Amino acid sequence: MMTPEQIAVVQATVPVLEVHGEDITRHFYRRMFTHHPELKNIFNQGHQASGNQQRALAGAVYAYARNIANPGVLEAALTRIAHKHVSLGIEPAQYSIVGTHLLASIREVLGEAATDEILDAWKAAYEQLADLLIAQEASLYEANDAVPGSWRGWRKLKVERKVRESSEITSFYLVASDGSALPTFRPGQYVSVKRHIPGLELEQPRQYSLSDAPHGRWLRISVKREDGDAAAQRPAGWVSSELHANLNEGDELHVSAPYGDFYLDESRDTPIVMISGGVGLTPMMSMLNALVWQGSQRPVLFVHACRDAQVHAMKTRLNRIVEECPQVTRAVFYETVTPQDVRGRDHDFAGLVDLDALGEALLMPQADYYLCGPLPFMQAQRDGLLARGVDPERIHWEVFGSGN
Repeated sequence: MMTPEQIAVVQATVPVLEVHGEDITRHFYRRMFTHHPELKNIFNQGHQASGNQQRALAGAVYAYARNIANPGVLEAALTRIAHKHVSLGIEPAQYSIVGTHLLASIREVLGEAATDEILDAWKAAYEQLADLLIAQEASLYEANDAVPGSWRGWRKLKVERKVRESSEITSFYLVASDGSALPTFRPGQYVSVKRHIPGLELEQPRQYSLSDAPHGRWLRISVKREDGDAAAQRPAGWVSSELHANLNEGDELHVSAPYGDFYLDESRDTPIVMISGGVGLTPMMSMLNALVWQGSQRPVLFVHACRDAQVHAMKTRLNRIVEECPQVTRAVFYETVTPQDVRGRDHDFAGLVDLDALGEALLMPQADYYLCGPLPFMQAQRDGLLARGVDPERIHWEVFGSGN
C-alpha cells in the first residue's frame, strides 16, 4: 500500500515523464533485452523496431502516474492488459524482471534527478500496479482452468483448413490433432499464436480475433496479410506474412486459449448494431455466427466498411445469413465501387460509412453497439453515435494493433 507521501512524489514526476517518458522506455527495453534476450520471444519486435511499443509504454506509465491516487480509473485498461498477458502465458515472476529494469532505467536516464525518494516511491507504485495485474491474471487463469478442453500457455493445434477469404485475409481452421473438443469462448475474443520467424530467428506472438461461433469443433482465425507501405514507413508484417505464405493444411501452430474483454453480451436480448472496418470484421463475424448458431432472434444490423470488393472478406457467408435470417440486415460500404459490383449483392452504399444513410435502423431502441476497426474509424463512429444520443454505456469497442 502506497503512503500519501509516496503518492505525492509520483504525482510530482508527471511533468518529467511527459518530457522523458520515451527516453526511459527505450532505455528500459534495451536494458531488459540485453539481460534477458529470451523475452524477445514474448514482445512484438515489429513494434519495438517502429517505436510503437516504447511510445505505448511511456503513455501507460504517464497515465498511471497521473491517476496514482485512484488507479481504479484505469480499470478497463488494466483488464485489457491482463487478458493479453494471460494469453501470452505471463507469470508473476516476470513482473520482478520488468520492475528491476524499469527502476534502473529511471535512475540511469534521469541521473542525479532520480533521487532515492523518487525511486522508492516508484518502486512502491510499480509493486502496486503489479499486484493489481497479478490478481486479475490469477482470476483469469482460474476461470480458464474451469473451461472444459482449455489449457494454460501454448498448445499445438493443427491447421485442418486454410481458406482464402479475400485478396488480403485468409482463414485458418485450427483443430486438436487427437480430435478432442476445443474450448468454448465468448464471441469476439481472440487467441494468441506464436510462430518462428526465419531471419529474425525468434518466435513472435500475435493476437488474432476468433471469427467463428464457439461450437468447440475448431478455432478459426482470419488473418490479414500486412504487406507494408514504404511511403508510410510501415514495414510488412512478419507473422501475418509467415502465416499466409508458409502455414499450410496439416501444419501445426502454437496457440493460446481464448481471452479478451471485448465480446458479445449473450445475457441480453436487446437489438445489436455491429460496425466494423477492414479486418475488424472478424470478431463481428464470430458474434453473428454465434447468434445464428444459437438460434437467437435478436435484431441485428451488420454494418461493414472496406476499400473495395477485392478486400471484402466473408461476403458469401454474410449474404447467406441475411437471406436465411429475417432479423439480420446488412449495410456494406465500399470506398471504391466498380461497374462489376452489384448493389445489394456486393455492397449497399458507396463511399465511407455514413450513419445518416442508415436511418432508423441505426437507432433501434435499447440497442447495443459493437465497434471494431482502425482507431480513427472507431472514434468517428463512436462520436457519431454519441451525437445521435446513444448512451455511451451501450457502445463497446475493441482497439487492435497492426496484426503484423
